[in-house]
Amino acid sequence: MSIKVTIVPVTPYEQNCSLLKCEETGRGALFDPGGDRERILAAVEQLGVELEKIILTHAHMDHCALAGELREELGLPIEGPARGDDFWLEKLPEWCQMAGFPRAEAFEPDRWLEDGDRVTVGAQELEVLHCPGHTPGHVVLFHRGQRLAWVGDVLFQGSIGRTDFPRGNHEQLISSIRDKLFPLGDDVTFIPGHGPTSTLGHERQSNPFVADSRYG
Repeated sequence: MSIKVTIVPVTPYEQNCSLLKCEETGRGALFDPGGDRERILAAVEQLGVELEKIILTHAHMDHCALAGELREELGLPIEGPARGDDFWLEKLPEWCQMAGFPRAEAFEPDRWLEDGDRVTVGAQELEVLHCPGHTPGHVVLFHRGQRLAWVGDVLFQGSIGRTDFPRGNHEQLISSIRDKLFPLGDDVTFIPGHGPTSTLGHERQSNPFVADSRYG
C-alpha cells in the first residue's frame, strides 16, 4: 500500500478522527480532529507521520473543534470544508458551549474546498467531492488509487447522516450519496464520521435509506 491509515475515535461522540500517512514521503494529514488532543498526538507519534495539514469534511464541532488549536500549535494549514459551512465555524464557540464541549474559538480554514479540487498529502492526491445535505459545505475526500473515501457524516454502515441540523437537506443528502458516492464504485471502502467502515457496494445493496432496491 502507498498509504497507511489509523482511525482515532475522539470526543464523547466517538467521532472517527483519522490519520493518513504517505509511505513514500512519511508525510501525512489529520482528518476531522474534534477533540482529545493527547490521544491524537499519541497516534501521530505511533504512526511515525510528519503532519503537513489538517483536512475537514465539515464544520460540526465533533469534527473540527480542535482544528484551530492544532493549527496554532503545530503550524499546520487547514483545508476544507466548502464555504457553505462558514456559519458553523463562525458560531463554533456557541455550539461547543451548548453541547458541553471544551471551548473552541471560531476560525476560518486556510483553504475552502470545492467540488473537483485536489488535495495533496505527501506524494498522494485526494479528490474532493462536494456532498451537501448533512451540512451545506460537506466534502468527501477520495483516494482513487487505494479505493478509499473519507465521507464524514454523509454515509454510515446501515445509515445516513442527519439532516435536522440548521441548513440540512434530506433530498440533497440522498443525491450526494447516490449521484456522487455510489458512482465511485462498489469496491470503494469508506471511513465514516462515526462507527465502522463499510463499502459503497454493501450500502447500495443493504442500506435501508439509500439501497438500489429503494430507488431502483
